[in-house]
Amino acid sequence: MVYLNRIYTKSGDAGETSLGDGQRVPKTDPRIVAYGGTDELNAVLGVALSAGLPEPSAARVRQLQNDLFDVGADLCIPVSDEPTSQPPLRVTQAQVEQLERWIDEINERLMPLESFILPGGGAAAAHLHHARTICRRVEISALQLASQQPVSTNVTIYLNRLSDFLFVLARACNSNGEDDVLWVPGGPGND
Repeated sequence: MVYLNRIYTKSGDAGETSLGDGQRVPKTDPRIVAYGGTDELNAVLGVALSAGLPEPSAARVRQLQNDLFDVGADLCIPVSDEPTSQPPLRVTQAQVEQLERWIDEINERLMPLESFILPGGGAAAAHLHHARTICRRVEISALQLASQQPVSTNVTIYLNRLSDFLFVLARACNSNGEDDVLWVPGGPGND
């Protein structure tokens, strides 16, 4: 259980913050950028929920919000071979596989894609598309971090699957793809 009795500590006023292992780093550190992005993604999922996602989609998005805290916890503690008194929380293969099952289940009932689609349609779908683009950015941040320091492999795989899930879920919210906004190459009115 996490207990927060003070919201501000003043310890970050000079532009540094602490990682989960207590190490102090600049707030611009690639690790902070990566797990800070998960917080932004989580907030946009909250906006999508407020747009009226139907069940069971809403329950799944609530599960994703919890999973994103796991992703942030994983990213905030550097991967190390050093023994610790408390093993760090890491994203699991089971979390990745859950996303894959959800993607397959939803994709079975979607209209076949005949064109790229534009982010939009209904409000919930538009928010999910927004979340998908943030997820791609977070994935890139995690991959950039992984090119410099060890990162749990399941984190980057999870983020990759999550963006795919958000794409199919957005389509499901657009009447299973019937209300998707299709891309028109060259755009309307471009003769």
